Amino acid sequence: MTSLTDIKALIIDMDGVLWHGEQALPGLKEFFQAIEDNDIRYILATNNASLSADQYVTKLHRMGVTVSQSAILTSGMATALYLSKRYSPEDTQIFVVGEHGARQPLIDLGYALVDDYPDKADQDVNHLSTIVVCGKDETLNWKKLANATLFLGNGARFIGTNADTTLPTERGLTHGNGAILAALQTATGIAPTIIGKPEPIMYQQALDILQTEPEFTVAIGDRLETDILGAVRTGIRSIMVLTGVSKQEDIESCDFQPTAVLSDICEITQLLQNQG
Repeated sequence: MTSLTDIKALIIDMDGVLWHGEQALPGLKEFFQAIEDNDIRYILATNNASLSADQYVTKLHRMGVTVSQSAILTSGMATALYLSKRYSPEDTQIFVVGEHGARQPLIDLGYALVDDYPDKADQDVNHLSTIVVCGKDETLNWKKLANATLFLGNGARFIGTNADTTLPTERGLTHGNGAILAALQTATGIAPTIIGKPEPIMYQQALDILQTEPEFTVAIGDRLETDILGAVRTGIRSIMVLTGVSKQEDIESCDFQPTAVLSDICEITQLLQNQG
């Protein structure tokens, strides 16, 4: 484990690492205690944009762990931050396929959200740029997909909070936001710009928040093609746990590798305790 010494900051995925759905994974409280005991800074960075930061804080509290909102970075929050550096809220309207976690960060940064594709008369007087943002949405229906398709067909920019094709839950793997993006891309022929992992955008935002150097930062995740590939693209080390999507046999056939593979967060706790 010599390649995992000098850990000063962690960027930690949540689904499949800390929990399955509403079920905490074993050793959750001990894991956070080890982080605190070693004075390690951390960001909980998830591709799941369905919940807001305060909702994730509440979820962790139910599992016996206390974190601050400033320790949460969702792909919904990362998307809002990304757009704020490129599009003025005064000149932009956004249609969201997604839940509270995708909508609220945009509202917080001053963006106007629209809920329906306008009729012809409204289109003629509306000179705002339009963006379609798509995140995980358990309230997805025909109307939302139709509105998104119409906006995209009329020139809207297409942004995906993340492209995870599956999501680990207490019932097993179900479809993720990537499946929704695929439906819209099939309907329109337009590929989305992805903000979440494996693109380095969210990891770079996390590094900025942590104010840490990449060489002292380690990403923890359960999915090779998002968490681990994102770390590789960002130039930071990574630990893959086997409690989520990717398995040991997936690593053997992969052309990029995590720095280490551990069974679960209990083993990471042991690693951190030995480091201390």
